[in-house]
Amino acid sequence: MKVINPDMPEPYKYESDYRKIPREYLKSRIPQGRHMVKWAPFKTMPEQYERIEQYMLDQNKIERPILSDDQLNNLNEQLIDKMFNNPYIELRYFEDGYINEMSGYVHKVDALESELHLSVNNEIIKFSLLDIVEIK
Repeated sequence: MKVINPDMPEPYKYESDYRKIPREYLKSRIPQGRHMVKWAPFKTMPEQYERIEQYMLDQNKIERPILSDDQLNNLNEQLIDKMFNNPYIELRYFEDGYINEMSGYVHKVDALESELHLSVNNEIIKFSLLDIVEIK
């Protein structure tokens, strides 16, 4: 086998791939090249990157879950139980194509507006009762 790097320690004498050689054994005066100058023309349309990123985010979105009457009754019973017995609640809700989780204390249930008012860190957050998917 031919010695490629005669000045290096034994394990690296026959190595042809510089990426496998530790940096301290490589010459420090190796030219760096053009770096990102080569890719600069592709950065002229930032809208393209924004649109591609939005497409990637939209792929993960889901439709609003449709709950059966039994599931709705079960959620209603759990909510009533939480209101009167243990006001701390963990819920999963649908928002803008995603299922999110939130936990806090039940402040109020507004039946007219069909909203749940949740107290989280001394701040009141309103949720539509139609968006709630699960109560723990």
